[in-house]
Amino acid sequence: MKTLNKIPTSKIERATKLVSTGVKVGVNYAKYYGNKITKSEEEAKKQLNEDNATDIYDGLKELKGSALKVAQMLSMEKNILPNAYVEKFSLSQFSVPPLSGPLVTKTFKKYFNKTPNEVFDTFVAESVNAASIGQVHKATKEGKELAVKIQYPGVADSISTDLAMVKPIAMKMFNIKGEGSDEYFKEVEEKLLEETNYELELAQSNEIADACKHIPNLKFPSYYPDLSSDRILTMDWMDGVHLSEFTKEEQTEDVANKLGQALWDFYMYQMHKLKKVHADPHPGNFLVSKSNELIVIDFGCMKEVPESFYVPYFELAKRDNIDNPAFFESKLYELEILRKDDTPEEITFFKALFYEMLSLFTQPFQQEEFDFSDEEFFRKIADLGQKYAKSTELKKMNGNRGSKHFIYINRTFFGLYNLMHDLKANKVKINNFNTI
Repeated sequence: MKTLNKIPTSKIERATKLVSTGVKVGVNYAKYYGNKITKSEEEAKKQLNEDNATDIYDGLKELKGSALKVAQMLSMEKNILPNAYVEKFSLSQFSVPPLSGPLVTKTFKKYFNKTPNEVFDTFVAESVNAASIGQVHKATKEGKELAVKIQYPGVADSISTDLAMVKPIAMKMFNIKGEGSDEYFKEVEEKLLEETNYELELAQSNEIADACKHIPNLKFPSYYPDLSSDRILTMDWMDGVHLSEFTKEEQTEDVANKLGQALWDFYMYQMHKLKKVHADPHPGNFLVSKSNELIVIDFGCMKEVPESFYVPYFELAKRDNIDNPAFFESKLYELEILRKDDTPEEITFFKALFYEMLSLFTQPFQQEEFDFSDEEFFRKIADLGQKYAKSTELKKMNGNRGSKHFIYINRTFFGLYNLMHDLKANKVKINNFNTI
């Protein structure tokens, strides 16, 4: 794969790259209108989506950082984006052009005043994994095999300007109006900044690994502070297959359920016991060992769950509460889904919307066991997502709905559901975390 000798870091350089990408998208639309003459609308639209997804991804992967991270987040929105975007943006999880050897050495000299080969006994110059914020190299020291994550230069400094550039696109995509939108983007900015702080990630990794080490079939690497800095993170090398690759192969029901239960218990224990959760559940953050244990390898994105949000959020996971109109409405206000300045029309519309959504999404929590391989359940989720994505009534209203905490908590559950479905896990014990 082609390596990068330089990453655009200044606001002007990054904006220029995005503008050039925008020009390519404009050309694609011109081709689309021409294709509609000779092809069906469906064929022309499919070609447009594929061309745009490729050009947008190609532009973002050279920028790296938060611009590429947003693409990674969007790749999880399977019910909102066309499939061409989901497939292309999914590559940002673990397959983007890596930094060149000289740029890696320069980064080491900046933080350790030494080259990689002076810090480690051996260091493989070619990266084994390159993603949105950093890339991983294999190394050894004193007989231990290590994974060394190196952050791309300028990533932390460009987050604010990157988000300012992608904000108009995100606002249009998710029907967010200008008033009150800053709170949501501030939440994303703060989380992205945290992800660039590798000293924080090291502390979080040790904290969660220690708290969750009792969960069966779950493994974590050890981390090495003396070989880490705020931009370089060293941990044990963990042998395993990325979850995305593992789920492509046919697995026995027992293996699928074993891994699915471990994944579900990991998230439920964090959510309900620790009130702090790994909020980046995409396949690139998980490996499967030869003995079919789940390995968690990235704790850069952790979300605190305040009690004021946790209580009403999970109260609305209970069927009786959803079906109690007065109680249901009161919780929608607590969660800032309904607002004091809403018109009667808005109150009626959003009560009906969230009743429909919660009645479906919370089904796993209303059973002792749940079958995440159920295609019908996920088809209904996809249909509901499409229904409201196309809703002309919704587009007329202010989409700024819900507490800022929804951004990462909903992202966590959507990602978790998708991973459970990819595993085809069934007979998953929903409240198993209480007894382990």
